[in-house]
Amino acid sequence: MKIKLFDTTLRDGTQAEDVSFTVEDKIQTAKMLDEFGIHYIEGGWPGSNPKDFDFFKEIKKVSLKQAKITAFGSTRRAKQSCEKDSSIQSLLASEAPVACIFGKTWDLHVTDALAISLEQNLEIIEDTVSYLKQHFDEVIYDAEHFFDGYKANTEYATKTIEAASRGGADYIVFCDTNGGALPWDIEQAINEVKSHIKCAMGIHVHNDSETAVANTLAAIRCGATMAQGTINGMGERCGNANLISIIPGIQLKLGHECVPEENLKKLTHLSRAVQELANMREWKGQPYTGASAFAHKGGVHVAAVMKNSSTYEHIEPETVGNRRRVLISDLSGRSNVRYKLQELGLEFEEKDPALSEIVEEVKRMEHAGYAYEGADASLELLIHKVCGDVKEYFMLNGYRVIDERQSAGANPISEATVQLQLPNGEKVHTVSLGDGPVDALNGALHKALTRYFPVLKQVQLTDYKVRILNSHQGTKAVTRVMIESTDGKEHWTTVGVDSDILGASYTALVDSIRYKLYKENA
Repeated sequence: MKIKLFDTTLRDGTQAEDVSFTVEDKIQTAKMLDEFGIHYIEGGWPGSNPKDFDFFKEIKKVSLKQAKITAFGSTRRAKQSCEKDSSIQSLLASEAPVACIFGKTWDLHVTDALAISLEQNLEIIEDTVSYLKQHFDEVIYDAEHFFDGYKANTEYATKTIEAASRGGADYIVFCDTNGGALPWDIEQAINEVKSHIKCAMGIHVHNDSETAVANTLAAIRCGATMAQGTINGMGERCGNANLISIIPGIQLKLGHECVPEENLKKLTHLSRAVQELANMREWKGQPYTGASAFAHKGGVHVAAVMKNSSTYEHIEPETVGNRRRVLISDLSGRSNVRYKLQELGLEFEEKDPALSEIVEEVKRMEHAGYAYEGADASLELLIHKVCGDVKEYFMLNGYRVIDERQSAGANPISEATVQLQLPNGEKVHTVSLGDGPVDALNGALHKALTRYFPVLKQVQLTDYKVRILNSHQGTKAVTRVMIESTDGKEHWTTVGVDSDILGASYTALVDSIRYKLYKENA
């Protein structure tokens, strides 16, 4: 069975808190969705705001491979004809090939929200769908609040979808708008009403009960052939059904085709690209595509995965474009270290005493507050140090940082001085100003070393995170600093721990420099 994917990231997804796409963002997202294989892209509600109007205008200039741009709206107003209803006419003005409209299913909404009779609502649904069918290639009818309406008044809810079917809807989509339904609610309702309509069925659910993906898959098992949702589950309140989980669920779990098999490998890229455009935080634990989705930490797990990945993985990560990660921490065993060594291109015999030494050193450092799960560069340096193949590029003789504010309204001035000694015995003494003490310290280090190691001119600090490890000790608390650096091609993260934030920052900064020099064989 072929399942059609209906993406509403650009409409429903933008109703999520803290999400705001520009028109350019929406165009770029639509291109990615089309490239991936999404069948319908709901661009917005034309006439509701200038941004959506501009999107429909600009997307006509884009040559899409196969996706159908869809305009969203509602049934006509009770006292107006479709010809005179501004919302309906805005749908036509969008010139989209597909229209998706919602109508009232729950009698409570008809009598209390619309303040019209139940019979009037049925007439509105049929009339609107019939009118739009004359102007669009396809009309999709979203039965809003279907499952709540079905529970409250089964007979009337059924009549509403019969009205849409008589109007000529190509799809009737059952909506769990409040997100409170459970999979067995979905299955019971769809199985009981599907014989009352002549068109194809779809499903559109929200995630307020954390069951949106399960509810979508349950509907497909009942015969729905359209799955509506958003990328990464973006949406109002707790979000919409997450297409990133639904797509592999349909294809890999239910065995139905929804995208070309080779496109499934682009799923992780799609998820993270939309995440970046929406300015969302990284969702490490997202199923299938998150950085932690195939990350293994416990030694027993890693030992088993190294023998057979099926022992602790439900699919191969490469199937969805993700990768397996083995984490090194105080929970690690020899298997974790061996896996990480293989990633680094280092081969060790299983009984090599260096393995035990590395494991013990990692556990000792993690006990002191270090965290190597997100600091692969520092971990790699530690491993090579234990193995004795990292040289000392310089020695610290001392540093000093001054941070002063010369008046109440003035910006603080940060100045750092470092004294280093190179392997040839030469001493280097430099001073640098910066935007804050860490920036000044970083500037002084690079100023001191780039003359002797020009390759460091490529290195820039891109992220800086601080965590207080034992806050109950107040000002005596231990601080962990994580620093991300880049040379324009690669990114790496280093970690430092100290009771002094500058000491922790210095350690992380120096590890970043040493990592670059080690990689360049400086």
